[in-house]
Amino acid sequence: MINGNGLVQSFEQGHAGMKMELGGKGANLAEMTRAGLPVPPGFTITTQACRDYYASGEQLPAGLMDEVNVALRELEKKQNKQFGDAACPLLVSVRSGSVSSMPGMMDTILNVGLNDVTVHGVAEATQNPRFAYDCYRRLIQMFGNVVFGIEPIRFEKLLHEMKTSCGVEHDRDVSAEGWKQLVDRYKELIASKSGKPFPQSADEQLQLAVEAVFRSWNNSRARVYRKVNRIPDEQGTAVNIQAMVFGNKGDDCGTGVVFTRDPSTGEKQLYGEYLTNAQGEDVVAGVRTPLPIAELERDMPDVFASLKHTAERLERHYRDMQDIEFTVEHGTLYLLQTRTGKRSAQAAMKIGVDLVDEGILTKEEAIARIEIGHLDQLLHPAIPADAVLDVLAVGLPASPGAATGEAVFDADTAEEKAKAGRRVILIRSETTPEDIHGVLAAEGVLTSRGGMTSHAAVVARGMGKPCVCGCEEVRIDADTRELRAGETIIREGDSISIDGSTGRVIRGEVPLRAGEMSAELSRLLEWADGIRTLRVAANADNPADAAKAREFGAEGIGLCRTEHMFLAPERLPAVREMILAETKEEREAALVKLLPMQQEDFEGMFRVMDGLPVTIRLLDPPLHEFLPNADELRARAAELAADIRSGGDSSGELRSQAAELETMLRKVRSLHEANPMLGQRGCRLGVLFPEIYDMQTEAVFRAAAVCIREGVHVWPEVMVPLVGHVNELRFLRGRIEHTAENVLGELLSRCPYKVGTMIEVPRAALTAAQIAECADFFSFGTNDLTQMTYGCSRDDAEGKFLTHYVDHKLLPANPFQTLDRDGVGQLIEWALEQGKAVRGDLKTGVCGEHGGDPESIFFCHQAGLDYVSCSPYRIPLARIAAAQARLALGPVERQPAAARVAVAAGR
Repeated sequence: MINGNGLVQSFEQGHAGMKMELGGKGANLAEMTRAGLPVPPGFTITTQACRDYYASGEQLPAGLMDEVNVALRELEKKQNKQFGDAACPLLVSVRSGSVSSMPGMMDTILNVGLNDVTVHGVAEATQNPRFAYDCYRRLIQMFGNVVFGIEPIRFEKLLHEMKTSCGVEHDRDVSAEGWKQLVDRYKELIASKSGKPFPQSADEQLQLAVEAVFRSWNNSRARVYRKVNRIPDEQGTAVNIQAMVFGNKGDDCGTGVVFTRDPSTGEKQLYGEYLTNAQGEDVVAGVRTPLPIAELERDMPDVFASLKHTAERLERHYRDMQDIEFTVEHGTLYLLQTRTGKRSAQAAMKIGVDLVDEGILTKEEAIARIEIGHLDQLLHPAIPADAVLDVLAVGLPASPGAATGEAVFDADTAEEKAKAGRRVILIRSETTPEDIHGVLAAEGVLTSRGGMTSHAAVVARGMGKPCVCGCEEVRIDADTRELRAGETIIREGDSISIDGSTGRVIRGEVPLRAGEMSAELSRLLEWADGIRTLRVAANADNPADAAKAREFGAEGIGLCRTEHMFLAPERLPAVREMILAETKEEREAALVKLLPMQQEDFEGMFRVMDGLPVTIRLLDPPLHEFLPNADELRARAAELAADIRSGGDSSGELRSQAAELETMLRKVRSLHEANPMLGQRGCRLGVLFPEIYDMQTEAVFRAAAVCIREGVHVWPEVMVPLVGHVNELRFLRGRIEHTAENVLGELLSRCPYKVGTMIEVPRAALTAAQIAECADFFSFGTNDLTQMTYGCSRDDAEGKFLTHYVDHKLLPANPFQTLDRDGVGQLIEWALEQGKAVRGDLKTGVCGEHGGDPESIFFCHQAGLDYVSCSPYRIPLARIAAAQARLALGPVERQPAAARVAVAAGR
């Protein structure tokens, strides 16, 4: 037992339930130790020590190193070696271990305890000076990078020069003398770049290594990763100090990473790679292309059998696919880590279903365990089977999906071009954790070195990015910014495509098609529908989108934005005619042309959504958006005037065009508003020009009548936008009801339509009790409601200051992506309470972008809303998130989704 402040715990003291204190790696090492698995002994410095380190201005907590030294003495007894001893030194690894898995984002130092004296002791004890100096050069290289911040490329350059001078290609062929020369050059590099010598004291090495791992919690790549994956900064990282075992002692030694199932497909088979005569970081760093794990059975059959048995045991114990790091020392297997394995979205679905079928998980556990972010990746673009391709090379299919874009050769360029709106493919010999921002910005990643468990592969899979690794058929030159494949050269800016599902590298752009729903996802969605009570509808503006939404399981259309129907080129002239009309009669004449167009769309949507509600929002945006830009009109008018002055208008045609332009320009000026999003839009337009909304509602009910006669079950819901006062809705509802009666006639009883409003003005939320007297439903337009509550334009805020606010913790998240519970959420909850008090059957939902955001969906379930509405491709995500909300937060009194779907199908 280790005494002190409790900042250090031996592996024997911990267990898997101490993840928050020991980090994921430390908790799992402790759990495996307790289970009697072959784990090298060690101890963990807790995450609390990391938090204390930052709270005290990056100073180690008082007494921490005293606790470390006590733990180190116990470790010396277990290993029968002494830290810093000249004859038989104990060597340790110092590794990070965050609470949330962050592969490759923080730092590791191996072989701590080696110096100019102890390296002789290791050489004598092992009778292998080549091994001893190989370990020493690795320590100095890691130490120089992690502790002193010297770029890895400087060490790699010296390594390459040494191997060239020795006439060898592979690390395993370097002699002891070669490593000794490199050790001297490495030490010179550290002294010249840091102004300090490489520390010879083992105790000093250990303390500096611990401090460096703590600092790595806040390095740029870790911050980026935490931001993308929403990992709290205050978690901190643990530090694991563990006795070294060596995979680089000879050909009966090695190191590797293995997944208990294929992380790309989910197939139940060992999947991974290993290297003989190599040390820990060699596989994951991607500096050597490793061998498939299946070949370990041929090279070391006993080790393979033990590894396979252990993998099965760990998967059963943790009840999930595991990612295991192992070392083999003279034929003996050691486990250095196990953690829940990162996987592709497709693999996640298959693994979840298979674990249920195998009796390891319940359906509820499988649903609760799904990473919602995976569902955004499921419908990955893919290359059509009949596409004609110019395949340059084939590498390892490291992360599924296909991508096309401009070739770029460094992370900064990738980020810069992506910000400019260009699609890029990041091409590197191998990626490092420093490339995280480039991977994030790129459409996909291609490397010439590294395997299926290299940094590029693991990070790309986690982000849902296509990735091809270890493509040794291509030569990548970062200096000249070129990729060579045979006689073909791809230069920066050239188009290139990759297929992460097959490993193909393809010259030029290729056509991509959307992915498809898998059988496993379909089963999971069925289970989710049996759990969730929150309805999931779609934002769809045409029959094609409606059909896609229905395919993905939408329970109706929650938002049809009718203004989007006006933007087709063949419809725009009639829309402009309506806007330019000087009299009501002229406007009505234009509306007559638009009516059949709208009716046709509504008919198509009603047919697709047979038996399900279709919520149709009446025209909302400012009318000037349908007209040409004023500057463009003025420029064209000036050109015409010049042509007329030059005498080129003998027929008078140019004067006629000029008159039309002047009319349009005058109308554009008259419609100009200082703040159009707060001006004459939404219901305000319907109040001033009621004939516009009359035409739209007539189109709705005409379409309903046609479909009813065809036997389609039609449930139209007419939504009035931007209501701020009950009188606006009362006035417009009267006209809608009058139109319904006139159009439907005897079919009125067969068309159970509703009239409601979009709550997007704060005053509407505050006066919800009054508005509910005239509304059958509330649909919260959280995009505008957030803008008006915060008093800022989304377009301006996201482009100018919101990122700064989130980065500097002034806001916990972008409120346009994740619903602001404290502000906007309170308005929604108030409106719900007030509206339901007046009308108990009031239907309520969210139709803004937040309807597809998992955190916002949790709020919607908890608040008691009836439904969320999102884009068609986010419907699977929303169905799973709604089920997870039900499992995490408990029931709300609603009928389960599966029963509702069955009822609708029965109609």
